[in-house]
This record gives sequence, C-alpha cells and structure tokens, in this order.
Amino acid sequence: MESIKGQGGIQMLLTAEQEAQHIVSSARNLKITRLKQAKDEAEKDVALYRSNLEAEYQKNLSDVTSCESSGAKRLEEETEVRIKNLKGSASEAKQDIVSMVIKYVTTVKA
Repeated sequence: MESIKGQGGIQMLLTAEQEAQHIVSSARNLKITRLKQAKDEAEKDVALYRSNLEAEYQKNLSDVTSCESSGAKRLEEETEVRIKNLKGSASEAKQDIVSMVIKYVTTVKA
C-alpha cells in the first residue's frame, strides 16, 4: 500500500514538475515576445528620430545654401553697381582730365 502511495506521490511530483516547466516555458516565450516588441518599437523610434534629424539637417543645409547664394548674388549686384558708378565718374571726369593733360603738355615754362 505504501508503494502505491509512494508511486502516487511520485506521479504528483512529476505532474507538478511538468506544469512548472510548462509555466516557465510560457513565461520565457512571453518574455521573448515582449523583448522583440520592445526592440521593434525602439527601432521605429530610432528611425523616426533619425528621419527628423535628417529633415532638420537638410532644412538647415538648404537655408545656409540659399543664404550663401543670395549673399553671393547680392555681392555681385553691389559690385556691378559700383563698377557702373566708377565708369560714370570716370566718363564725367575724362574730358577734364584730358584737357588738363593737354594743357600741361602744351604749356612751356620759361
């Protein structure tokens, strides 16, 4: 009789061990699933953050480029205006300078 009780106890222990293994296995699988989900969410967050940074970088780059090109264009326009002013001043003074040079060349000092 005691051997039957012993075998019944052993059977109960084996059953309990199998249930425990099943519980531990389920917990591991659940943990693995949660880790995969967390990894996927983290990768999505990183990709979103990276795309936001890239968009901000491209915006800043285009702002700088447009500022540089508009600055260069502005400098070119200012240079053209200055050249026109200098040419105008030179053409206005040209006749006076030619007259003065002719006067000094043709005047003889005694």
